[in-house]
Amino acid sequence: MTQSKKSQYNADVLIVGGGPVGMGLAIELGQRGVKCLVVERYVKPQPIPKGQNLTQRTLEHMHVWGTEKQLRAARTIPPEYGIGGLTAYGTLLSPHAHDWLQRDLVKPYYYTANERLPQYATEEVLRERVAQLPSVEVLYGFDAETIEQDEEGVTLTVTERTADKSSALQVVRAAYAVGCDGSGSRVRQQAGITQTLTSHDRKMVLLVFRSTQLHELLKRYPGKSFYNVLHPDLKGYWKFFGRVDLGNTWFFHAPVPAGTTADNFDFRAYLHESVGAEFEVDFEYIGFWDLRFALADNYRAGRIFVAGDAAHSHPPYGGYGINSGLEDVRNIGWKLAAVLEGWADAKLLDSYDAERRLVFRSTIDDFIAKSIKSDGDFLEAYSPDRDLQAFELALKERASGAVSEVHAFEPNYEGSPIILHSVVESTDVALSVAQTSQRHPSAKGNHRFEANAGHHLAPATLSSGQNVFEKLGSGFTLLALGAHADSVDAFRVAAKEMNVPLTIVEDSFEGEVKRYQAHFVLIRPDHFVAWTSADAQLSTHLPKQVLTLARGAFKN
Repeated sequence: MTQSKKSQYNADVLIVGGGPVGMGLAIELGQRGVKCLVVERYVKPQPIPKGQNLTQRTLEHMHVWGTEKQLRAARTIPPEYGIGGLTAYGTLLSPHAHDWLQRDLVKPYYYTANERLPQYATEEVLRERVAQLPSVEVLYGFDAETIEQDEEGVTLTVTERTADKSSALQVVRAAYAVGCDGSGSRVRQQAGITQTLTSHDRKMVLLVFRSTQLHELLKRYPGKSFYNVLHPDLKGYWKFFGRVDLGNTWFFHAPVPAGTTADNFDFRAYLHESVGAEFEVDFEYIGFWDLRFALADNYRAGRIFVAGDAAHSHPPYGGYGINSGLEDVRNIGWKLAAVLEGWADAKLLDSYDAERRLVFRSTIDDFIAKSIKSDGDFLEAYSPDRDLQAFELALKERASGAVSEVHAFEPNYEGSPIILHSVVESTDVALSVAQTSQRHPSAKGNHRFEANAGHHLAPATLSSGQNVFEKLGSGFTLLALGAHADSVDAFRVAAKEMNVPLTIVEDSFEGEVKRYQAHFVLIRPDHFVAWTSADAQLSTHLPKQVLTLARGAFKN
């Protein structure tokens, strides 16, 4: 983009919504020097304890964003206690229970460990990091009113949220805009992006309450921080308890009858029934939401993108929401920066929808909706009252299945237009990748140490003793492991000619890195593998072809 065109903008990117997703995008872009303007309606984070389970992958984002240490320090449950999950049948104190969502099982495949803390604590840490970035400006306490676009940019009108609603409209302009403004996204609606909705016709309650007696009751489950109760009457829909801190504050969500309000339902009795014992309860919050899935039919409309709940929303089952939203912005962030900096093809931005939307479609179908159905099928087929032996055997199999589910959730971008599964050798660099027709981005995969195109890079120790993740650059990174020097030089020359930021890490093909099973591994800025080669020596033209395709110059 030329300087003359830039001069008309207040920012390069407008971010509407400053929750964790919006702030994550601001950091991703701000650390790359991209000028951003964030519009956030709330002056302070809202103290609702949601979005608590943060995966290992999300903590990798936090590490890159310089917030990992601060995030772990903000944790509300002591590290020595544990953050595991449990599923119980009938009531929380039932003798029939098993471990659930043990994400620590896949820790070896990630550079960082998982974490648990309330979303408002995460948001506070991200806000503090944003304040350190000179290229990011935040308008706290402002509403985004209208958004329009033309061929050269996006125009947004905002107003300050004053008590008397007397604030004048302000107009801001940028090259691009990203709506991170939640499930009711005004950005999505005004951009004309439609949604596919799937309603489960269930009204859900969210309770936040205090109870030290519940903590005492649950000491029988040491190291557990969230609990899922399956009851036959609910046909697979959960009663879900979670710790906000250790010993005092809790949240609970579960189905309630249609027409339930804060005043016409006995929530204390509902909690007692769900736990299987009476205990003292001091309510702090009572709210409601409808159980449904919503997926945007496109994550892009011209110069406007959507991310997080603005792009996809679902029941808070399994902790997929905030983690998926943060992965969205890690994906679109580097791509926007690359196009703005001029080293990527504009078509690179199309790959955001191609990758992320299909992954969340799979998250719905292969994990969340599937879980609700399988839980319902289990409750219909088995009962300890009808056949205790068959029930206990089925419950044991479910515990094994819970382990498999954690291993199977491995979002990947196989089949993406910028993932190079194979390259047709040619002097013409504007060529297509030879894709396998069965490949497409998915949330379902298989954790492994092998470097596989389209998949997240697993950590490995280099001969220096450093981890690969300590050497990854902010642009592309090429691992050259026991590779021929002339091929490595060809990548270096091609990257310089194309102005593609490339960090080259050379090492021997020995030790832990051998598990990558490749002499060359090209890693994207978001730490997904773009391409690999088992050959130590490459043809002359291949490095340029690889980089051309990886930066978005693909054929439609």
